[in-house]
Formats: sequence, structure tokens, C-alpha cells
Amino acid sequence: MKFVVLLGDGMADTPIDALGGLTPLQKAATPNMDRLAQEGLIGMARTVPNGFHPGSDVANLSILGYNPAESYTGRAPLEAASIGVELMDGDVAYRCNLVTLRNDGGKVLMDDYSSGHITTPEATELILALKAELETENIKFYPGVSYRHLMVWKGGTDDIECTPPHDIIGQEATAHLPNGNRAEFLKDLMGRSEKILAEHPANKERIKNGKKPATSIWLWGQGRKPQLSTYREKYGLKGALISAVDLTKGLGIYAGFEILNVPGVTGWLDTNYSGKAEYALNALNDVDFVYIHVESPDEAGHSGDYKNKLQAIEDFDRLVVGPVMKGLEERFGEYRVLLMPDHATPIKIRTHTAEPVPFVIYDSRKKQNNAGISYDETIAAKSGIKVFEEGYKLMDYFIKGE
Repeated sequence: MKFVVLLGDGMADTPIDALGGLTPLQKAATPNMDRLAQEGLIGMARTVPNGFHPGSDVANLSILGYNPAESYTGRAPLEAASIGVELMDGDVAYRCNLVTLRNDGGKVLMDDYSSGHITTPEATELILALKAELETENIKFYPGVSYRHLMVWKGGTDDIECTPPHDIIGQEATAHLPNGNRAEFLKDLMGRSEKILAEHPANKERIKNGKKPATSIWLWGQGRKPQLSTYREKYGLKGALISAVDLTKGLGIYAGFEILNVPGVTGWLDTNYSGKAEYALNALNDVDFVYIHVESPDEAGHSGDYKNKLQAIEDFDRLVVGPVMKGLEERFGEYRVLLMPDHATPIKIRTHTAEPVPFVIYDSRKKQNNAGISYDETIAAKSGIKVFEEGYKLMDYFIKGE
């Protein structure tokens, strides 16, 4: 038996007036996902437990079958694992975004959480400049992908209130700076980064070319090293994971998966969708389980552009879901597929929400007959669906059928 998870990050949404009161999932042409809904077990799962921030870290942890209440320590430690940074006792990892802050009539606004989706080579130059100026024996910076980077604070604290920058787009950034025990230390680092970034040639070149500069670092998502059992220990399965996002790769590493590095994956609309499908199918010759994570619908939701989200969803359906299903049918006898988002990222509010999300479990051995069903949020209103209020139990059901 082969197991495949098709994860469209942030695909779920709410009705949009410009789409005639439909959600992007309802409006988009998704024949492959609709087929899965018509022939699979449909349901809803609460991937973000009550009391948790609706982040992709918590949601993907749940989907992978880990109870966040027992195993979640923060986002940044997952990203640390992804880029090969081993956390020691006493280390606290912080997510280090390169963001664009904008002065508007004396107010400093969060203009862009991604610095205009800055390229990895440009961002690496900037992080290396910050390393040269700001690193100490206890503070270390590590370059990641695009705007997503890492800071490790040796002997630091995680008892600080930090705000995800994508939650405050267009809002006054100074009202959301770190707050709490030793927060002044972090605010000082963020402030000192602004002068270094303003003077860097990479940013000057971006401005010259009409692109948004990275004006500051933004520290958040802090935590210490988590303790997770591997999939071999948990399910007796050998697994692999594909993602452009460090936090998802980090979850895969802690789960004991092989991380498949597909050329050209970006997490945006220009990502190598086809490569993800190809690498996943090839990996199934050697592994039992593949987790395919596609970030672009979530990024489109944060951008507030429904056209981008429609494109991301349709590309996911056409270039990932369709080819994976075709490959499974042609190359493997028995398989199950789990299709779902990790959370909603509504266009209207441009950030994550915690309501339950729709899923489909497709089993090649026993197809369902859900004639006329499409894959979208309206699955919640159907009778007889499977509901997981504790979303971390969905993976047990997917793998064990119980």
C-alpha cells in the first residue's frame, strides 16, 4: 500500500463578491480534485486546536498525526532542522523574515511580509551582511529561502509575545513589536538591522528596478527543539516529503522522512509543480508514504489577490493532483490519497483562520459514489461526512482505516 498526501496550503477560503459569492475553490476549474471528492470519503477536520494560533506549523503538525498540545514548541525550531541547524539545550530559534516597512504619515506600516517575494540569492546577500554586523557569541543568523530566515539565540528566552508579519499587513508595525521578558533585546536587533539593510547594494538595486526592498528583519515564531516520534516508530512506514517551505521540511525531518529537493520550487506561482509530482511518484518506488506540500495558494491568500489564488489552485489541480493520480493508477496497485488544505487563508483578511477544512480520502480499492460533489468548503454541509474535531487523529484513520 502506498500513501500520498496532497496538501494545498491555505486553499480554503470564504465567499468573495467579485467571484459571485463563491470561494476560490468553488470558482476554480479543479476536475482532478472534484473526481477525488466524487470517488473518495469526504469530511472536515479541525487542524488547529482551540487555543492555538492558526499557523501552518500547528496545522501541518496535526495533519501529520501529532497532537500539537503535546508536541508543538514553535515554528522556528522546525525551520532550523530544515536548514541543518541543530539546536542545543538552552537554544531558542526565531523565524527571521525580511520584511518591507513603509512610513505613511508618521506611521510605520507592515507593507510586505516577504519583501516582494525577494529572491533567495538577494536575500542571502542581506542575511550575510547582517551576520557580519550583528552576530555575537550568543546570536547567530542563518540564511534560508526567499524572505524566510533563521536566528538562534543561545541562552535566550521564548517567553516573548511575537506577531507573525503576514497577520498585520497594512497595519502599524510598531504596535506589534516583540513584547515581554527581554523583548527590548529583540527590538534592538530589529532596529539595528534597518540601517544595515538600507545601505546594502542589493536593496538599492531592487529599488532601482521598481521592486520592494527588505527594510528590516522581523523576529517571531520562536521555540525550542521539539520531541517527535518518527513515522517508522509511529506507523512502521518509510516516508518522503516535498516542499519549498523550511518549516514543512523541518516537520519532515523530525518525522524521519527523506526530504526531496525538487529543482525550481519557490513557494510561489512560479514554482515547479510538475517536478513535485514527478519526484513524488519516483520516490514511491522506494518509500511507502509521500507528503506533497504546495505553498502557492497560501501565499496568494496573503497577497489578497483572488486571481492569484485561482491560478494557484488550478495549477495545483492540473500540474500536481492530476499527474500524481495518473501516475499512481499506472504504476502502483493499491494506494490511498489524502487531499486537503492545512487551514484557510481568506482573501478578505489575508491571514490564516482556524475553522475546520475539507478533506478527501481516496482509496483505490473501494471507491465511493458521491455523484455531483465538488471539492470545496461546501462539503461541510453534506450529510454523512466524516468529521474530525481532533484533526491529528485524521492521519491514523488515513493510514490504518480506523
